[in-house]
Amino acid sequence: MEKHNNRRFYSLNDFFKDEFNDKIFKVSLDGGFTCPNRDGKVAHGGCIFCSDAGSGEFAGSRRKTITEQIDEQLEFLKDKIKDKKVIAYFQNFTNTYGDVNYLREIYYEALNHPKVLGLAIGTRPDCIEDDVLELLKEINEKHFFWIELGLQTADDNVAKLINRGYPLSKYMETAKKLKENNIKFVTHMIIGLPNEEREDILKTAKCIVESGAWGIKIHSLHIIKGTSLEKLFYQTNFKIFSLEEYVDIVVTILKFLPEKMVVHRVTGDGKKDEVIEPLWSLNKRKVLNEIEKELKKRENIV
Repeated sequence: MEKHNNRRFYSLNDFFKDEFNDKIFKVSLDGGFTCPNRDGKVAHGGCIFCSDAGSGEFAGSRRKTITEQIDEQLEFLKDKIKDKKVIAYFQNFTNTYGDVNYLREIYYEALNHPKVLGLAIGTRPDCIEDDVLELLKEINEKHFFWIELGLQTADDNVAKLINRGYPLSKYMETAKKLKENNIKFVTHMIIGLPNEEREDILKTAKCIVESGAWGIKIHSLHIIKGTSLEKLFYQTNFKIFSLEEYVDIVVTILKFLPEKMVVHRVTGDGKKDEVIEPLWSLNKRKVLNEIEKELKKRENIV
């Protein structure tokens, strides 16, 4: 495995260069889903940090077909993408939470687009039933594919607080099934959840490593206007990590990840007019620069 551009961890761009010898982009799609902790099957209201867009503020419009969404995003990104292929990414809400025939229809509509190289699907560990798993296995055998699991925390008490709706054991069970079927999976974690300190967050990252995840997405917590998390913040004034604390935790995690674990993200995006805290997260370039500086600094420590 070759490291590119002197990066100090194995990024998704690095992986794409190794796998396809090219830069690959993602187009975010809305498949028209909801979540079981929104519609009452598990709970109501969704995860407390999640916006009305289901954490897919930059996805396409569900009022359009999958093909129309892809074409629209390709047009928007045409100066960046040019003649390159893309990954079709079903991003917001729970994208395996539906009838398997409908899932098959929209997944293959995306895969049949001439510009689409492969598929990425965001979902929950408790929403991969046996028939859905068979469909995912089929796609994985024919196409470049990965699935994304929203874990966020390994602490079941914090999971209850954020209304996640399933225990850590369900994540580990699903991770085992995916690994047994050679399906690549990426696990999301959040730094800054209420009632979590540095060591709690590091435990989550270590749990993700132990689960055999192919990749990891590290997000900074965003308190978004209109969410239940906003109400909790004003009620309890829970701790907001500083940029320095965030960088320390991210770099500590990056230093113990396995060499071949693909790092898909080290910070999060939020719309500037919707984020209440942490305000430093709005300057994504600064966050990335500070992470890079800290990585360099630790390399020089004997």
